[in-house]
Amino acid sequence: MGRGGEREVSGRPDRVRADVDSWPTGRLLSVAARVVESRFDEVLNGLGLTHAGLIALHHLADGPLFQRELAALCRVTDQTMSRTIERLDRSGHVTRAADARDRRRTLVEVTPTGRDVLAAARREERESEALLGAVEDYDHFRRQLITLIAAATRTR
Repeated sequence: MGRGGEREVSGRPDRVRADVDSWPTGRLLSVAARVVESRFDEVLNGLGLTHAGLIALHHLADGPLFQRELAALCRVTDQTMSRTIERLDRSGHVTRAADARDRRRTLVEVTPTGRDVLAAARREERESEALLGAVEDYDHFRRQLITLIAAATRTR
């Protein structure tokens, strides 16, 4: 591997760069997504989180939610959310409590530790040179990705 994780071709990372420069944009997006996701997995693992846990903490940052509401926001099944919440609870990132009016419902709330780990993950994503810190204008890049996703999903 060369600098920045580039694979060297015949000992010359500049040849890799020249090759990448010729790729179609769709391929660039696909490779970028895989590389960033892999690096972000490492960051999250170091924080004791998974992508699912990060998304759950993101939605809980605005206040407690019932487990079923959280599952809907995260676009996963109740069973999947139950496992995610179990891991977050064991790690001290959330607390769970049965609803006083309906014991079948579980209220989930982020803890101060969970808020700290969420802030650390967001900071790493935004500032790490191995992640999106390599992008010149993070906020503009995010807006462009959101626009692209919205346009691509609208046409289906």
